[in-house]
Amino acid sequence: GSLVGLCLISQILTGLFLAMHYTPDVESAFASVAHICRDVNFGWLIRNLHANGASFFFICIYSHIGRGLYYGSYLYKETWNIGVVLLLLVMMTAFVG
Repeated sequence: GSLVGLCLISQILTGLFLAMHYTPDVESAFASVAHICRDVNFGWLIRNLHANGASFFFICIYSHIGRGLYYGSYLYKETWNIGVVLLLLVMMTAFVG
């Protein structure tokens, strides 16, 4: 659980940094990503941390679910249902971007 929280904080911080330098215009979106990687100090590192951090975030979530299945945490219905709802929200957020 705490590792998932650490991943989430990392994603939020790197996402905010990237959002400060990103231009969501159709004609200049690719150029702004190239600008982040080439011209912004350590922009390439922040972008890679954000991209790979998303994968690590889901690895942590799935291992958290696996641990819950192993230890029988699904018997606590309310807690388990809240976790399932949070998983669905995280998956929808990741799909939308």
